[in-house]
Amino acid sequence: MLAANLAQALDPVLFAKEALGFTPDPWQEQALRWGGKRLLLNCSRQSGKSTTAAILALHKALFYPASLVLLVSPSLRQSSELFRKVQDFLKALPAEQQPELVEDNKLSLTMKNKSRIVSLPGSEGTIRGFSGASLIVEDEAARVPDELYFAVRPMLAVSGGRLILMSTPFGKRGHFFKEWTEGGDTWERIMITAHDCPRISPEFLEEERQALGEWWFKQEYLCEFVETEDQVFTYDQVMMALSDEVRPLFFEQ
Repeated sequence: MLAANLAQALDPVLFAKEALGFTPDPWQEQALRWGGKRLLLNCSRQSGKSTTAAILALHKALFYPASLVLLVSPSLRQSSELFRKVQDFLKALPAEQQPELVEDNKLSLTMKNKSRIVSLPGSEGTIRGFSGASLIVEDEAARVPDELYFAVRPMLAVSGGRLILMSTPFGKRGHFFKEWTEGGDTWERIMITAHDCPRISPEFLEEERQALGEWWFKQEYLCEFVETEDQVFTYDQVMMALSDEVRPLFFEQ
C-alpha cells in the first residue's frame, strides 16, 4: 500500500486511475502531469476542465501536507460547484486512502495533515486574508474581474505556489486573454476544442451552432477569442494604432 501511495503521489494520472477510478483524456493527462508553475487551460464547454482541476486540487492537498488550495471563480456559487467536484472525488477514494477531516462544509475542508481546500467568493475585497497558497485554481477566468486576479497573485509570492487559469474565451479582453496571447513562456498552454472531446457529438455541435450563432459558438466550443459584439474597432486595429514613437498630446511636465 505504501508503494502504491508513493507512486500515486508522484503521478497524478496514476492517482486518478487507481484511486479515483477515473480515466483521463490525453489532454487531461498532459494537464495532470504539468510540472510548471503557471498553466492556462483554454477549453470548450463540457470538456472536463473542472474535473481535471478538482483532481489536481485533491492530489495536492492529500499528498503534500499543510498545502493551501484556493478555488476562485466569478461567484461563490461557481467556486462551490468546483469544490463539490473535489468532495465527490474525496468520497470516491478507497477506504484505506480516506483522509481524516477536521473540517468539512460546503465551502472548505481541512485534513488532519493540515492541508486546506477553500472555495472563495468572486470579490477582491473579501479574499485578501489568505497567503502562502500552494495552488490557486481560477475557474471561468475570462469572466473573473481583473482586480480579483491581481489580488490572488501575491498569495503565491512566498510559497512559490502554482496557478491555473481555466476558461472558455469571452472576447479579446481581460487577464485570461492577455496571459494567453502575451504571457510568454511563463505559462504552459493547453487548448481543447469540442471537436477534440470524445463525449461531444458532431450532431450536438451542429445543433449548437444553429442555436447560438457563430459569435457564441466560436467561443463556447472552438476556444476562439472573438471581438466583443459592441466593439467599434477590432483589438488588432487598436493595437496597430499604438506607437511608442508618437509623443502624447498631454503629459506631465
